[in-house]
This record gives sequence, C-alpha cells and structure tokens, in this order.
Amino acid sequence: MNEQLNWQREGSTLRLAGEMDGDTVQPLWVQRGQVMAGVQVFDLAGLTRVDTAGLALLIHLVALARKQGGEVVLQGASDKLQTLAQLYNLPDGLLPAFAG
Repeated sequence: MNEQLNWQREGSTLRLAGEMDGDTVQPLWVQRGQVMAGVQVFDLAGLTRVDTAGLALLIHLVALARKQGGEVVLQGASDKLQTLAQLYNLPDGLLPAFAG
C-alpha cells in the first residue's frame, strides 16, 4: 500500500512528504492553484518515493511557481529523484538545479 502524499505550506516554502506517485498525486493536483500561491521553495526531503507521475507533477508545480515570478529552489531531493530527472534528459531549465 502506498504512503499518502502530504504537503504543508510555511511561508514561501512547500514541504512535500510521503510518496509522490500515480496513486497519490491527485489531491495535490486538484488543490494546486490554492497551494501554490506564493511558493518559491520546494522542500523535498520528506519524500520517500517519486515515480514518473510525481516527477511530472513536480515539473508542473515548478512551472506554476515560475509564473508567479522569482527564483524557484528545489531543496532536499533524494539521489533517486535526481537520477530519475537525469534519466529523462529533461530540457535545460525545465527544473531548477537541485540544492543540498
């Protein structure tokens, strides 16, 4: 059974925790407009698993944050998430560089 995807807003930071996969992304997708208002930092340290659906949602959320203006930062991404993003050979700039 998949662990639920949880999120929490703290100022301009969106903290994601749990599994971000095809079975768990729907609630965040539905609430993305409300959740993303003012987000510039994504704290990914609490994610235990991310699949291609989770990566697609992350790309979409980053695009929404960029439309609001300002720099977007990805913090705490696991090596597995960084490898998944690299394996897709995403166009430069689609995701910001992963920070420590």
